[in-house]
Amino acid sequence: MNHDTCRLTVVTSSRYWLPAAALAAAGCALAPTTPMQRDRLARVEILAMLQTLNADLLSHDSATLTLERWCADHRLAEPVRILARRLHDGPKPAPGDVRARLGVDAAEPLGYRHVQLLCGEHVLSEADNWYVPGRLTGGMNRQLDTSDEPFGKVVKPLGFQRRTFSVELLWSPLPNGWEMSEPESGPRPLRIPNAVLRHEAVLYTSKQVPFSAVVETYTNNLFDFGRWSAYRQAEKP
Repeated sequence: MNHDTCRLTVVTSSRYWLPAAALAAAGCALAPTTPMQRDRLARVEILAMLQTLNADLLSHDSATLTLERWCADHRLAEPVRILARRLHDGPKPAPGDVRARLGVDAAEPLGYRHVQLLCGEHVLSEADNWYVPGRLTGGMNRQLDTSDEPFGKVVKPLGFQRRTFSVELLWSPLPNGWEMSEPESGPRPLRIPNAVLRHEAVLYTSKQVPFSAVVETYTNNLFDFGRWSAYRQAEKP
């Protein structure tokens, strides 16, 4: 690869959230012709995509619509539509801090939904959602109880806002301190585990009334396109 090709790689990757210096560290300054250099570059590119998705989720109120755009941009399914597959594993007690964040006491009933969000056959995320039925309309509650429509689409008429209070990168393709160390003598197999990112958030109505607390875990199916599919770790049966 000559320097012109290397510059093209930087430009192509600039749509992702990534400092140019990281690309150079990945081996772009020196053409990534060895397995070690190609592995480092692939890890940086995966990290760029993961951080891009993270930033997109944080900058929009609807995770459902963000996933829908991701699915469309990366051609994961046709037609592009996010569906919520409900997991009927029984109600899950709300963690102690959920009621405090929702501003309800122990006597207030909470609804619960455990769903997988799918685009086509791809499970992109799994979510635990506790919500206050008394702050939704009767029609919304019926739809949540009887349909596979994503929560965000059902409550869209509330003009809700999302406040994320916890972000956890569950996996990083690059180890801590990678920028201060020499690359390894040989590449470790790059495998993207099933769970890569987790967000915890509260949804508020347009009148700033909290009505839903959600824990969302995003999966490696987000990268099931192009050459990146080969890096996904197989899900345990």
